[in-house]
Amino acid sequence: MNRPNIMDTLRARGFIKQTVFEDDLYELLGKESVPFYIGFDPTADSLHVGHFLALMAMSHMQRAGHKPIVLIGGGTAKIGDPSGRTDLRQMMTDDTIRHNCECFRKQMSRFFTFDGENGAVMLNNADWLDSLNYIEFIRDIGSLFSVNKMLTAECYRSRMERGLTFLEFNYMLMQSYDFLHLFRTHGCKLQCGGDDQWSNILAGADLIRRKESKPAFAMTFQLLLTSEGKKMGKTQKGALWLDPDKTSPYEFFQYWRNVADVDVKKCMQLLTYMDLQEIDALCACDGEGINAAKERLAYEVTKIVHGQELAEQARTQARAAFGGDADNMPVRVIDASVVNIVDILCACGLCKSKSEARSVIAGGGVKVDDVKVDDIAFAPTPEQRANGFVLHKGKKARVKVTMA
Repeated sequence: MNRPNIMDTLRARGFIKQTVFEDDLYELLGKESVPFYIGFDPTADSLHVGHFLALMAMSHMQRAGHKPIVLIGGGTAKIGDPSGRTDLRQMMTDDTIRHNCECFRKQMSRFFTFDGENGAVMLNNADWLDSLNYIEFIRDIGSLFSVNKMLTAECYRSRMERGLTFLEFNYMLMQSYDFLHLFRTHGCKLQCGGDDQWSNILAGADLIRRKESKPAFAMTFQLLLTSEGKKMGKTQKGALWLDPDKTSPYEFFQYWRNVADVDVKKCMQLLTYMDLQEIDALCACDGEGINAAKERLAYEVTKIVHGQELAEQARTQARAAFGGDADNMPVRVIDASVVNIVDILCACGLCKSKSEARSVIAGGGVKVDDVKVDDIAFAPTPEQRANGFVLHKGKKARVKVTMA
């Protein structure tokens, strides 16, 4: 079967960070439909922007004819991945994990389909990890892992100072066994994931080659970082969630509308389906041109996650908020008992705490109906309280406030 090689697409758009046996993998992906998997820990009832890049990669791969396997870590979540952690993760109940899986499936359906010949499948590794015989597992799998080599992995070295439990130390073995199990039961030949998972993913491919004497492959993707090397998706309220009840489509839109100029092109390449030549043309400008590119980025990303209707609504609200159209800008309804500007900022979600609100006011960053507020005791007039007012925080946050 001849098909465009997905590695060319992923590399051109900037996804690929590391691979193993790259020439063989390229050949394999070019000649047949390859089942591949990415693992997701069900530690919340929503995916967030940290998952976005992996979901887009899975989408591109399915469009190229390959079969995604979504592996929910219902078993490994009971241990906890030590990667990037300085503490032990909380244990989760089976009911919580099932609920989170249902939420994931709904959100993932925006990126790829679970139907058809190469439709994605969702599996839970608790189905095979929960029934493992410990003695057999340590004998058959643990005997193939070098403790000395494992301790060189960044995911373990970063935990050594605070204390690495033996429970967490088993995580690499469990994840490697997942790959082996999927290879045997679903013909899965490739594991993908973020580059912070490289050690674990590589260990799984190596385990298959040792146990089965057959090829298996590993591929990691770039982490979604700003030009300053910080993780994207961190907002004043915390994570940027894909669930509209946790992060509204307007807030989601505004996050991407306000990314740094230098990050726009990369975000378009990784997080949209836009043609690369169109991206180059849009980003080959500055001033008003780059602002137009940012709005296009925000619209395209919001459309993927929340659908076209809500993306258009968010764009309309954003244009209204920064074009003076109070009738169409986003609205915050707060209780009429809220009196002063400090409490109003907190009630509207523009500030996380009263101390932050006082600090923003002191810095001259708050306006009510285009009038700067410099007194923390400021309160809206009776007319403003009755008819509503526009609240500004800095240059990037603007909402219509009504009191009820």
